[in-house]
Parts: sequence; C-alpha cells; structure tokens
Amino acid sequence: MTDGETTQEELRREIERSRAELGATVEALSHKADVKAHAREKLDQAKTQVTHGAHTVQTQARERPAVPFAAAIALSLVALWLIRRR
Repeated sequence: MTDGETTQEELRREIERSRAELGATVEALSHKADVKAHAREKLDQAKTQVTHGAHTVQTQARERPAVPFAAAIALSLVALWLIRRR
C-alpha cells in the first residue's frame, strides 16, 4: 500500500466511526426528548406501585381485619373534624 491509500483507508475508518458515534448520539437524544415515552414509563411505575400497595393492603386486611376498620374510623374522624373546622 502506498501512503495515499493508507490515508484514504484511515479516513474511511474514521468516517465510519464518526457515523456510528453520531448515530448513537442521535438515538440517545431522541430517547431523552421523547416526553410521551417518559410519561408512559412513569405511569407504568405508578401502576405497579399502586398494584403492589393494594395487594399489601389486601393481605394485611385478611391477616388483621380490625386494621382497615380502625383506619376507616380514623379517616372519618379527620374528615368530620375538617368539615366542622370550616
């Protein structure tokens, strides 16, 4: 190979590497800017947490049925207090 061919081959490799880096950068930026996808991810996380919390509450209610009853009474008292306070 001559010096000119080596330089051309190096340039081709550099161009391909730059294209690959640019493609990865554009993909990362488009993912970061995708607000709908982020909102869906947050919604899915919230759904998972609510489902897990509901399952935990159901399990505790079965194990200790007085706890939900006491919580309902406490909530009712707080609501009544807030209503009378006005």
